[in-house]
Amino acid sequence: MSNPVLEAFGNAKTVRNNNSSRFGKFVEIQFDKNGRISGAAIRTYLLERSRVCQISDPERNYHCFYLLCAAPPQEREKYKLGNPKSFHYLNQSNCYELTGVNDAHDYLATKRAMDIVGICEQEQDAIFRVVAAILHLGNIDFAKGEESDSSFVKDEESKFHLDMTAELLMCDPQALEDALCKRMMITPEDVIKKSLDPLGATVSRDGLAKTIYSRLFDWLVGKINVSIGQDPGSEYLIGVLDIYGFESFKNNSFEQFCINYTNEKLQQHFNQHVFKMEQEEYVREEIDWSYIEFVDNQDVLDLIEKKPGGIIALLDEACILPKSNHESFAQKLYQIFKNHKRFIKPKLARSEFAIVHYAGDVLYQSEHFLDKNKDYVVPEHQDLLSASKCSFVAGLFPPFPEDMAKSSKFSSIGSRFKLQLQQLMETLNSTEPHYIRCVKPNTVLQPAIFENATVMQQLRSGGVLEAVRIKCAGYPTHRTFSEFLSRFGVLAPEVLEGDYEEKVACGKILEKMGLKGYLIGTSKIFLRGNLMAELDAKRTKRHTTAALAILKHIRTRIDRKKYIAKKRGCVLLQSYWRGIRARELYEIKRREAAAIKIQKTIRGYLARKLHVKTRISTVVLQAGIRAMIARCEYRHRRRQVKAAIVIQSHGRRYRCASEYKMIRKQSTNDEGLTNQRMTNLEETEEDLVSPCSLLNSSTDSIDETIEMIAKESHVYPKEVEEAYFIIKEPTSPVKDTEQVGALTAEVANLKALLQAERQRANESERKCAAAQKLSEEGRKKLKENERKVQQLQDCISRMVHCMANQISEMKMIMSSNSGASSSIPSEVLTEATSSCSDSSSEDFTFPVPTPSTPAFSSFGTNNFQLIVQDISAAEIPRSDNDREGGFSDYF
Repeated sequence: MSNPVLEAFGNAKTVRNNNSSRFGKFVEIQFDKNGRISGAAIRTYLLERSRVCQISDPERNYHCFYLLCAAPPQEREKYKLGNPKSFHYLNQSNCYELTGVNDAHDYLATKRAMDIVGICEQEQDAIFRVVAAILHLGNIDFAKGEESDSSFVKDEESKFHLDMTAELLMCDPQALEDALCKRMMITPEDVIKKSLDPLGATVSRDGLAKTIYSRLFDWLVGKINVSIGQDPGSEYLIGVLDIYGFESFKNNSFEQFCINYTNEKLQQHFNQHVFKMEQEEYVREEIDWSYIEFVDNQDVLDLIEKKPGGIIALLDEACILPKSNHESFAQKLYQIFKNHKRFIKPKLARSEFAIVHYAGDVLYQSEHFLDKNKDYVVPEHQDLLSASKCSFVAGLFPPFPEDMAKSSKFSSIGSRFKLQLQQLMETLNSTEPHYIRCVKPNTVLQPAIFENATVMQQLRSGGVLEAVRIKCAGYPTHRTFSEFLSRFGVLAPEVLEGDYEEKVACGKILEKMGLKGYLIGTSKIFLRGNLMAELDAKRTKRHTTAALAILKHIRTRIDRKKYIAKKRGCVLLQSYWRGIRARELYEIKRREAAAIKIQKTIRGYLARKLHVKTRISTVVLQAGIRAMIARCEYRHRRRQVKAAIVIQSHGRRYRCASEYKMIRKQSTNDEGLTNQRMTNLEETEEDLVSPCSLLNSSTDSIDETIEMIAKESHVYPKEVEEAYFIIKEPTSPVKDTEQVGALTAEVANLKALLQAERQRANESERKCAAAQKLSEEGRKKLKENERKVQQLQDCISRMVHCMANQISEMKMIMSSNSGASSSIPSEVLTEATSSCSDSSSEDFTFPVPTPSTPAFSSFGTNNFQLIVQDISAAEIPRSDNDREGGFSDYF
């Protein structure tokens, strides 16, 4: 169950493979002296660390990043993850999903595999925290600071990812920012802290991400080895080497250089193994093999790994020198290897070089060779993560020894990989190897498609063509004597019949065939490549000739048997067929007689059925038409009565409105007179306030008041008499005071009367407005009723006309069926015609079907369906109060 874990963290999609291993793996199965499995171990080689920070389209990063982004929602919320498109380390390519792969399902499968391997829940949580921290770390951007060669976190989004990275790694956010943006320069006098520009901070960020992921992968491999259990004292082992194949892309960097160096080593081992096996077989069969040429690729290996002048040694030297860069490294290669036949300098190139490998020329770009070859942890990163509060993260970065704490000693990845490769080759040389070459038929990952160029490139890259060339240089076909005689003995049957030894018999067969270019060993025959094809062609020809002769006799016998069988069959078939024809003729005559009898019965039944249907339809039609005419007459009379009532109501309303207007006009006049009187009385009251002034001007004011009130005597006679009596009283002082009081009371009484008159006037106005509104609504309803009456008259006219047409059609239908049956009496037709012509009269009869009449379900609805539709379409639209049954109510 370690494969799902290693594939999740070590495999990625490349241009040619959706699940390519980006590391080398050698699995050992260890056995004790009794041949029982005693342990196992996994060794890994050169994880492609640069893929964590840099990918090209349409490749993908390591699977674990996409699996975590497809985790359940609660876990994504826990790590603050979202769509892979939002992370810089993943959105450099447009490929986020693989066809036929469910990342959410694979995430759960990886967690189950971790449980089986022995990774506890806390460790799993810490692992995925580290993976999420790498994704957030890639989204931290830097901007140029105020000082020269300084930088700071660019914006709030970058600040958020910085805080999330610190939270997931359980370290201080400010310390993390300082570790990314600053460096400590150690001098003999003091330690100097130097700021980095935005580009340097970005390189520091990517370096930290690669280091964390590499340490995490190494921890997983170590955990798996501990879970499996190793046996250091095992005596035997079976190893499976699963390592990357030869790679040649548009852009080839340090990873492709190391991968192709590995394949050169393995190709040399493969060639030596094939050549050694070929050599041993020739010696065993006592055949001369000295002329066979063996092409060795040792010169390419010397170009890469030789000390002190190999490419790896020169790369280590360039990494140590402080002012060296990729261009100076490339220029040094051009100068040293300008005459080497395996090294090519492209034209107009300043930092590119090509190597002639066994599988073809590969052009390398040396821009990142120096950075990718350096394997050391920045002290600031080491101090930051070793002080993490998470024990898992701190365990990935144990403290440096004291002698290394003050310096960052350089360690070459290329040199360490070369050492691992030498150890691997020693292990392979101590075993008996077996090779399995996997060939992909096409690059579109579809079945039943073979691309010749792709297959040939893989065969060339896998060294298969080179092995075939070695085999073809000698005698590629080896056959034992018994195998040769069993296969090619048919070419010389007399040799097999003779008493010869196998070796002599094989020689005689070859001599008889006249072939050259073969050797006979002690137990085998060695043939050139073309001889085997010639022998197979002659053997096929001999088999073909013999097969044709056998076929001739067999076909003759088979054809004769077929002829005799066909002859007997024909006789039997003729007799059987004649009997069938006679029986068929009899059956035809019998069926004709039966058909005539059935036709007679059916025609009688159909005629009777048609007569009954026609009669019933006619009766029902008459009853429905009479009922409809009666209902129409009733509705017409009812609407006339309603119209008379409406007209009467409007007349009465008009008369009431006229009377109301007269009353209102009179009330208005009365109100004006009352207002004038009240004004005069108020002026009189003001004059009576002072008794002295009242006595001086009482005679004139009272006279004027009496004259004005006298004019109104026909309305208020009692008030005028009282006022006149008061004014004519003797003018004594005591009586004047009493008169003033009486007049004041009279004024108050008049005010109350005036208020009551005003209220009555207002009420009359409201009633008048309501009466006008009702009158307006009545006029509208009268117009609407007149319009409906007109529509009713038009619809009745159209209905009568339509019914007359339907009756005419019915008469034509009945007259056409009169020849088949005389079941429709002339009285019925006459009655239907008269009922249609006299539809406006009031004398209608409603026939009632006799008890023997069939149910309505047996009526011929096709005959009067059109009549019903026409009558239904002519129904008069009316209000809910006038809705009554039409023609359809009868049914």
